[in-house]
Amino acid sequence: MAMHYYKQTRYKLLRTFCVVAQKENITHAAEQLHISQPTVSLQIQALEREMGEQLLERRGPSVRLTPEGKILYQLVQPIAAGIDGLRESFAANLGKMEKGELNIAAGQSTALYVLPEYLKRFHEAYPGIRINLHNVAGQSGMKMLLEDQVDLAVGPLLQVPEGIIYQPFASFGSILITAQDHPLATHERVTLEDIGPYGLILPPRNMSTWRMVDTVFRQHEVPYTVAMEAGGWEIVKKYVEMGLGVSIVTEVCLTGNEKVKAVPLHDYFPARSYGLIVRRGKFFSPQAKRFIEMFDENFFMPT
Repeated sequence: MAMHYYKQTRYKLLRTFCVVAQKENITHAAEQLHISQPTVSLQIQALEREMGEQLLERRGPSVRLTPEGKILYQLVQPIAAGIDGLRESFAANLGKMEKGELNIAAGQSTALYVLPEYLKRFHEAYPGIRINLHNVAGQSGMKMLLEDQVDLAVGPLLQVPEGIIYQPFASFGSILITAQDHPLATHERVTLEDIGPYGLILPPRNMSTWRMVDTVFRQHEVPYTVAMEAGGWEIVKKYVEMGLGVSIVTEVCLTGNEKVKAVPLHDYFPARSYGLIVRRGKFFSPQAKRFIEMFDENFFMPT
């Protein structure tokens, strides 16, 4: 009886630890667990005594995992998530995946131009699964992924961090877009020198497109100017149509309805891949597995 109670208590401590690690906040963890903040703190302290290591760095209500805490979290999260999702997993194995949630992080361009056909297909196959699409920018998607706030992310990834698996499924080239009456609109091919004198309309400076454009122009020692900084490809395309500048975009963002001229830039800019981004070692819910298998049916096969 004592051993059974001990095992129950240990799981309670480990589950509390996982929620605190994900929330990085004692108050928010207590709210999710429906227990008091002092109880959360006492459970973490008890786990630290059992493990013989400090697991969290405390800064008031905010906390961060220590290196030892990160190791324990990577070990425990799949187990805790597996137990919490046992009912869904059991139903899915019986062929009854009718409920549940799927949390996906994606940037604006991915959500607008790449994901729709896949989300439509998934919804048609599993209409009872609620899809939560988190619109992220910059590194915020990676942060959500590492903290297990989402099941997976979708988008381009120039560098793959340690502990992350990136599985590309599509690739798109870069193009110059101009207004239909722009001087460059009659060109079948353009050089960076051709583009240089005209002001560029680019997404915000912290986005990967700006860094890519800046890197290529600098490598070729071609000066350029930015006429406008605009958030999102739809806004960029609108102002290019109006003749306020030209832009360098990924070809996936063109729907065919825009009043612009597109000129390939494959000689200067590498194709941009879009892929699945997942945390290595993560426990995947049945709905996350089904979604990932739409892109790569062998993703979960032993390698």
